[in-house]
Amino acid sequence: MTLSRTTEFSAIFQTALLFILALALALTVPLILAQKESAPARKDDSVYAELAKAPKKAVARRNPMEHDPEAVAAGEKLFGLHCAECHGETAEGGRKAPSLRAREVQQATPGTLFWILTNGVVRRGMPVWSKLPEPQRWQLVTYVKSLGPVEKSPQ
Repeated sequence: MTLSRTTEFSAIFQTALLFILALALALTVPLILAQKESAPARKDDSVYAELAKAPKKAVARRNPMEHDPEAVAAGEKLFGLHCAECHGETAEGGRKAPSLRAREVQQATPGTLFWILTNGVVRRGMPVWSKLPEPQRWQLVTYVKSLGPVEKSPQ
């Protein structure tokens, strides 16, 4: 091979290499930018994060006992039997479980609370209550929603 042919081959090789690098860069940069835009800002590790995981269909469910005053009383009894040990006698939270009078819980839809009761939050220690009859789960939801939020006192 002559020197001019070697130089010509080297120039073609360098041009092809630059083209491949430019193409790779042109394809990679938009992917990186798209991943940055779609990446969640921060994982929510709060005890109430599970509320946001309820499926839309569950969130939209209406409480059939919402206006039944007897459901509140029945739910209070069920709460004492099944929930007070962890959530506290007044549902303001305890050593084992969070307050059910927190803004996050009180603002959640009845369907969301029903879904949480049905499925539990096992990794945080809340059992699955799907074996509790559906009317009793709705009574518990009715009772919890009747409590209303507890405002934290200024310190």
